[in-house]
Amino acid sequence: VRLTIRKAPLSGSSASAPAPETVPFGDVRLLNLAQQTVVELLDKMKIPATVQAKYGQLDEEGHQPVQVDIHGNDLGVLIGRRAEILNALQYIVNLIVSKQVEHWVQVIIDVEGYRARRERQLRQMARRLADQALKTGRRQVLEPMSAGERRIIHLELRDHPEVTTQSVGEEPARKVTIFPK
Repeated sequence: VRLTIRKAPLSGSSASAPAPETVPFGDVRLLNLAQQTVVELLDKMKIPATVQAKYGQLDEEGHQPVQVDIHGNDLGVLIGRRAEILNALQYIVNLIVSKQVEHWVQVIIDVEGYRARRERQLRQMARRLADQALKTGRRQVLEPMSAGERRIIHLELRDHPEVTTQSVGEEPARKVTIFPK
């Protein structure tokens, strides 16, 4: 397993001070910890891969997550059905890293660009189903999704002038419904 650490440039305004639980940008120790945690877990799973850690983009609250990218051959096993394994790995790494630094740290794990591809697919699907809801005049119900995926749908359509969205149901079968206004 090869280790590489890269820092991403800050996006958004750098004038705002980070929240107390936010690790300052440029703290290479946090990148090392997140990367080493993923490397050790992959090693125990006997999955050869390259792991790279960097800081991600600032979110709306001014927090900057650690982005860990995993690259290699045949890594579909790390994604799993509906990204269940990827989400579980991310959750475990978040717990381990946060416990080590004694405050919550958001670590986002991606395998071979899966999350970016999935986000693009969800955004396209949201727009397509919004058009279908307008065309038919009927609500469109999507498949059950994780909270993060539902959020992408809601954000994609929040400024749409002719449709509205709502999450319905209970976990783990919670779905987004798109309604014509």
